[in-house]
Amino acid sequence: MPYILNTPDDEKAMLAAIGVSSIEDLFAKVPPEVRLNRLLNIPGPMAEMELQAHVLRLLAKNQSAANTICFLGGGAYDHFIPSVVDVIAGRSEYYTAYTPYQAEASQGTLQAIFEYQSLMCVLTGMDVANASLYDGGSATAEAMLMALGITKRSEVVVAESVHPEYRQVLATYAANLNCQLRTVPTPEGFLNPNDIRACLSEATACIIVQSPNFFGHLEDMEAVAAAAHSVGGLFVASFDPISLGILQRPGDYRADIAVAEGQGLGVPLQFGGPYLGILTCRDDPRFLRKIPGRLVGETVDRHGQRCWVLTLQPREQHIARANATSNICTNQGLLALRAAVYLTALGPQGLKETAELCTRKAHYAAEQLTRIPGVSLRFRTPFFKEFTLRVPGDPINLLAKLRSAGFLAGLPLGRWYPHLADCISIAVTEQRTQAEIDGLAAALRDCL
Repeated sequence: MPYILNTPDDEKAMLAAIGVSSIEDLFAKVPPEVRLNRLLNIPGPMAEMELQAHVLRLLAKNQSAANTICFLGGGAYDHFIPSVVDVIAGRSEYYTAYTPYQAEASQGTLQAIFEYQSLMCVLTGMDVANASLYDGGSATAEAMLMALGITKRSEVVVAESVHPEYRQVLATYAANLNCQLRTVPTPEGFLNPNDIRACLSEATACIIVQSPNFFGHLEDMEAVAAAAHSVGGLFVASFDPISLGILQRPGDYRADIAVAEGQGLGVPLQFGGPYLGILTCRDDPRFLRKIPGRLVGETVDRHGQRCWVLTLQPREQHIARANATSNICTNQGLLALRAAVYLTALGPQGLKETAELCTRKAHYAAEQLTRIPGVSLRFRTPFFKEFTLRVPGDPINLLAKLRSAGFLAGLPLGRWYPHLADCISIAVTEQRTQAEIDGLAAALRDCL
């Protein structure tokens, strides 16, 4: 929308409505020492053509996955997005639709959510999917809240190999609850089931484990499920949606609640968000009473025509806040639609091929990079599309040199794990070519 300047008469009318005599009066309570007291240091006005050229020059200074070869991971991945996802999600009837306050009048929105839920259940092997949460971290926290409410217990056990930012979100949610959050160390990059068994008790509400985990390695999810169920607790599994093209589904290893970050399903990186939180669970009345967000169901109208209904809406915008299961407000509907279109476009075979490409290319990259003197794999367990390298020198300086060479080469792990201060995490998606991987290896060799 073009910017239209307020006229002096407009300003007078607004100030009169507020009840002050001048714009300066609006800032009377701002202490003088924190005011700028000078004009902004910005250039003079430009014509539209000049302004566009100026902004493009500024944007060209940025490095992103669009103009740099990307090996970044840690929960946000440079996966290929088929054109059909943008075409459908960009249609005005989808792009402008918002949360269905008058639900049954929003049949198109409800059908889109219903299709998304159905696809999530097929993808995960779980019985019920909600629509939908903010991101992988908030989905994990909502699963914890579900487990606490269902079991009426007070202890949550989480593996150290779960995404560190997810664990920070868990700690924030648990801070003001009657809840003890216990973290099980994973010094070898994966969870030893024997270690987690030693942490369990009759107070354990749930165990939270991620596979592939933050380091890209696979966990023994069946053993963790058995351990959780042996003490009457629940098993919350965090997963990578793309990995389910070749790996076991959460429903197959008896997860009670399965959560994920849905960014890899047709959602651009877009500087960290907005993203899509996935939450699914098994069909149990106790679970359905505690699930956050919405559940859309299929039914028929009075004429016998197929239609959709908002079956469950335990949100604070629909019921008394004290009775709401969550403060989730929006339904991330547009991003859920993108995920549904992406999965429909790929189909089971396309998802399998994507997962296979990620795995093969990641292992090829690990082989090439570890041929460089001084570079080695930090962990020796099976991994999916992400792996951890130990490198000589300062990883932060090394990654800066690689950025200058045209590679977003990885994440320095010392930020979250002090004992891995000499390590970087590298992710390889289906988009990376052999030439790009070989180029990274050559650049790394030169930098070292």
